[in-house]
Amino acid sequence: MCAEYTTFGLAPATRAGGVLNGGYQVHRDFLDFIVDGRPLLFQLSDLDAVSPLASDVPPAIFTAQVRSLLLENPAPLPGGRYVVYGCPECEDLACGAVTAVIRRDGEDVIWRDFAWQTEEHADLERNGYHGIGPFRFHGGEYRTALTALLGGSAADPRRRVLLIGDRAAVLPRLAAALRTIGVGADIAPGAAGVPADELRRYGAVAVAPGAGERERAAVRRAFEQARVPVAHVDGLAPIVPLLVAQVEHALDRSPAGQRRLTGLTADGGGADVEVTSTCRVTLMAYRLDRLSRTHTHDLFDGVLEPGRHRLALDPKAVKGRSYLVARTTGSVLATAVAHGTAH
Repeated sequence: MCAEYTTFGLAPATRAGGVLNGGYQVHRDFLDFIVDGRPLLFQLSDLDAVSPLASDVPPAIFTAQVRSLLLENPAPLPGGRYVVYGCPECEDLACGAVTAVIRRDGEDVIWRDFAWQTEEHADLERNGYHGIGPFRFHGGEYRTALTALLGGSAADPRRRVLLIGDRAAVLPRLAAALRTIGVGADIAPGAAGVPADELRRYGAVAVAPGAGERERAAVRRAFEQARVPVAHVDGLAPIVPLLVAQVEHALDRSPAGQRRLTGLTADGGGADVEVTSTCRVTLMAYRLDRLSRTHTHDLFDGVLEPGRHRLALDPKAVKGRSYLVARTTGSVLATAVAHGTAH
């Protein structure tokens, strides 16, 4: 059974909210299971459901869900069955859920016997998804993808960020994106009154774009009064990849002299990139148009020698409100494009 291996991964997904004929459906951001390069949810027809790895659940519950999928906790349903997709409005099994048997087979992990379940016991003959699975995952790949969501390793317990602002769409999406790369993220309206022990969990605090100086000052004051050193990130714009890059840079604890990418500035005429060793550099532009829609442009992908380099930019890619993200292996920088200062 299930002799061939299937790849396993995670990716951000959204169940869009909206107002529907006097009612409403909630907006949910979650991590979907990527099986052989495709979202597993896409194989379940037009199913309105989310995985247990939702970005808006409390951290303790999120962690418990991850550990359950890692088989560190007993199966919540009879027969070794686990919920893989549930109702986006509540946690009631009566609303219906997609469940599967998840078990170990040596070092491997197998998902099999998928079913639509509304009661404690699943009826595979009547409600089984007979065309889906079984899936055999390499244990190492499976565990690596899931354990990356647990907030970092013991060697770096503060690889976690506190996101400050209203629960607008950008912050849950940002939190989900950060978790996929192994960065824990929590959302709060402010930092005032949060116990120092809790603030010490964070290596960075990011304030949502558009926040006023009073809000930013209040966040800084809360950490200072708690005597908790932390990297502060002022969100440049409500663009998730840009904010992720800012957080990644803030969490970089390596000495500046050991970083490959040490400088990034930009104006309407070009970008100045500084590297300390020969390396491949990629440069991406993100631009907000007058309707606040995001436009993404690949600007550069090449090898640079040590030193400072002036890279030409496509004027259309960086007009108006635009931002750059430069990356090398292990380093990332983000900046706003300053217009009217070309040299």
